[in-house]
Amino acid sequence: MTHPWLKAYAGRDRTLGLRLTVAGLAVALAMVPFTVLLVIAKMPVNRLDAEVAEDLHVYALAHPGVTRLLVVWTDLFGPWPWRIAVAAFAVWLLQKGAPRLAVWALTTVTVGGLLGLALKVIVARARPHLPDPVALAPGESFPSGHAVNVTLGAGVIVLLVLPMLPRWGRRVAWAVAWFLVLSVGYTRIALGVHWVSDVVAGIVLGTAVVAATAAAFETWRREQGRRPAAPLTEGMEPSR
Repeated sequence: MTHPWLKAYAGRDRTLGLRLTVAGLAVALAMVPFTVLLVIAKMPVNRLDAEVAEDLHVYALAHPGVTRLLVVWTDLFGPWPWRIAVAAFAVWLLQKGAPRLAVWALTTVTVGGLLGLALKVIVARARPHLPDPVALAPGESFPSGHAVNVTLGAGVIVLLVLPMLPRWGRRVAWAVAWFLVLSVGYTRIALGVHWVSDVVAGIVLGTAVVAATAAAFETWRREQGRRPAAPLTEGMEPSR
């Protein structure tokens, strides 16, 4: 007996995974030149980066209680919790007989995460160097991995749960998702481990990947003769 996960790639569904991957790679082709030019050209935004980093670092040193809270928040909603949450959701989708949605969710977070890592290597931007740092992080700075992954994770989960929610619940879900994205992004800057532009780029990249793969999935749905839907308001695979 063929497992539902394999059936998602069989027959007419075979191109779904390829479509999602190509959509993510298309985002990479658009983002790489922009991000390289942004850092190498030393645009004025870097002055803003330095000023914000210095101001927030002074505040962090003066308010250790707030700093400890930021550390907890950034760890609680860091990359791995989101990856685990999406993987768990994918397992639940498989059990519910929705392997295509599971493929979409896992492909989106995987492709987006790999693009973020690739851009870090390409840009090779150093993290802020501050006196008496309140937090440390390994690797390159641009884009922020936390910002990329919170955007991917929150975006994927919201798009999956929207069909189960009433109209008002959908607005609440998006509001909570954006609160998490912006608050986690803020913690990375306030803790002195990322510049403002790192976080902005991470959010932009994560948003672009989710939008691209959702559009690819919706195009595939329509080619299968299903009712056209608006993923941002109806979610993925709406039942009505």
